[in-house]
Amino acid sequence: MEPYLREKEEVLSELGSSADGLSEEEARKRLEEHGANKLTEAKKESIVKRFLAQLADPMIIILLAAAVFSAITAVAKGDSFADVFIILFVVIVNAVLSVVQESKAEQAIEALKSMASQTTRVLRNGILSIVKSEELVPGDLVCLEAGDAVPADCRIVECASLKAEEAALTGESVAVDKTDAALKGEKIPLGDRKNMLYMGSSVAYGRAKAVVCGTGMDTEIGKIADVISKAQQEQTPLQKKLAELSKILTKLVLAICAIMFAVGVIRAGSFTTEVLLDTFMIAVSLAVAAIPEGLVAVVTIVLSIGVTKMARRSAIIRKMTAVETLGCTQVICSDKTGTLTLNKMTVADTYGPDTALLARAMALCSDAEFDLEARTAVGEPTECALVNYAASVGLEKPDLKKQFPRVGEAPFDSMRKRMSTVHRLPEGFVQFTKGAPDEVLAHCTKVLTEEGVKPLGDKEKSDITSANRSMADRALRVLAAAYRPHALLPEDFSPDALEEGMIFVGLCGMIDPVRPEVKDAVRTCREAGIRTVMITGDHINTAVAIGRQLGIVTDPSQAIRGAELDDMSDEELDRAVEQYSVYARVQPEHKVRIVSAWKRKGMITAMTGDGVNDAPSIKVADIGVGMGITGTDVTKNVADMILADDNFATIVAAVGEGRRIYQNIRKAIQFLLSSNLSEVIGIFFATIMGFTLLKPVHMLW
Repeated sequence: MEPYLREKEEVLSELGSSADGLSEEEARKRLEEHGANKLTEAKKESIVKRFLAQLADPMIIILLAAAVFSAITAVAKGDSFADVFIILFVVIVNAVLSVVQESKAEQAIEALKSMASQTTRVLRNGILSIVKSEELVPGDLVCLEAGDAVPADCRIVECASLKAEEAALTGESVAVDKTDAALKGEKIPLGDRKNMLYMGSSVAYGRAKAVVCGTGMDTEIGKIADVISKAQQEQTPLQKKLAELSKILTKLVLAICAIMFAVGVIRAGSFTTEVLLDTFMIAVSLAVAAIPEGLVAVVTIVLSIGVTKMARRSAIIRKMTAVETLGCTQVICSDKTGTLTLNKMTVADTYGPDTALLARAMALCSDAEFDLEARTAVGEPTECALVNYAASVGLEKPDLKKQFPRVGEAPFDSMRKRMSTVHRLPEGFVQFTKGAPDEVLAHCTKVLTEEGVKPLGDKEKSDITSANRSMADRALRVLAAAYRPHALLPEDFSPDALEEGMIFVGLCGMIDPVRPEVKDAVRTCREAGIRTVMITGDHINTAVAIGRQLGIVTDPSQAIRGAELDDMSDEELDRAVEQYSVYARVQPEHKVRIVSAWKRKGMITAMTGDGVNDAPSIKVADIGVGMGITGTDVTKNVADMILADDNFATIVAAVGEGRRIYQNIRKAIQFLLSSNLSEVIGIFFATIMGFTLLKPVHMLW
């Protein structure tokens, strides 16, 4: 049974640990058994190996064969080696350009490794000590506070007001409330495992003690690293078509050689060495002339020009062939958080008669601070949204703190879902409380109205509940605020003493807003025959609301949860994949399955994203797109293209450029083949008829 489904005492017992942690001796034994708490090193390809890989291309092999035949002809006739050098020059320049463009080695695993903290506070023999994070073992009891990176996958055994930032892993933009209680259920998604902390996430608020359940490659981030390392790099549509063309040309060349050689020998009527050599040289020369030597150079140059153009438009291409693949894209699977949205919680709506008081209450009853130089709040995302909202209405927190200094507080607690702070006024004290609307409302006896403070009756409760429901239906995260005046400084700052008889002020509805340019980009994609699919770790209501805003879905039936995907086989998913345009509460393996299902449908599929959880699917996709600003290093290093401006609309422009490049390459192929084949056909029939129009060297030139 998974640790999140068990009581904490069971987990400690199962791992052979206790409230004092492990002994140093036991920790050493386990380190030898389980290995270091780090991810497996990625295998790096040498420059030489990558250069040779470029030479393995079918078109290059044909050119190399042509160079060999040209060399044989030159030796036999005593002619110049100019043709050989020209062909080899084309081959080498192509390979060098490709290696230079793709010179940045894959660093996905190294980037994942850097996400783990360097040192961690651990209980060993009941004594708190600091150890290297890579020395952690299953059973270790770690102590974490706000700002700490989580060093391994852990089951929480004790916590206070704990919130964890898991956006890179789950795609959820809001810090998650955590608990130490066992969960009920079976297939609980990663984002809903409230009693677990995962490597790659961080503590946003509060503190915790947690027992290590998985280290190194046994962590969730380790599983992602494993998927990345095993993902096979497939050929692009252009590479596949050029490979097919190479096969056709190879067969054509061999046929020409055979026919010309046979005809030449029969016409000569003898089998002397000189006749055989002359005939062989003519046949080889004609065959070499049939090969479009300039094709590889043309393709490389056209792709290079495309790479340069896209770079000017904030689309950085890491692999040249990705330019052409973009032009063939039929489906764009996109992460929501940070890609379609800003990954910045923002107050979108409010309810209450006194906006200034509501903003003041929300800003003061929070631990986020306002950076005057950066002009933005710093801290837990939800509280940052409230502090930024207050600043937008002229109430900057540094000024508020001077006017209303905090003198006491009842910290946020995930059980009661409220937080209270007490502030000094010139004429007394005031308490502000914020939290879940139903919890705050339940402890209020009065309400602030346009006419002033009134008793909280059924009608007022109904109005507040209705406003809360309206915001929630639009996928807004809603918090309520209340206040309570105090003539004297309270003697007791406990929640029970403070949070009674309060006056309800209002509601703030927050959401991670969509990027303003994305709606038009999605519409442009649709008009161009490209389908946009949203894949997110967020809740389904939020996902559907965003999907509707962007025009990705029109009905909730077009959305599906990750847990439902678990019940589907790959065959069932293949049949159903076209029904859904929004996937919610998904895990990294779900994203890979979705992208793979579209590919099995024969669709050229792109995947965009910025978090660690997007990396496996980005690598599996025909074209992987990472975000340059908000994207993690992991995502950037597996992507084929990086958006320097994090602008989804840039993808649309890149697709347009890709289509132009694809058409240019097709035109170049048509031109080269038509000119070469016309020459070959002319010489072929002339030779059969006994005419000598051109010598072998003429044909080669």
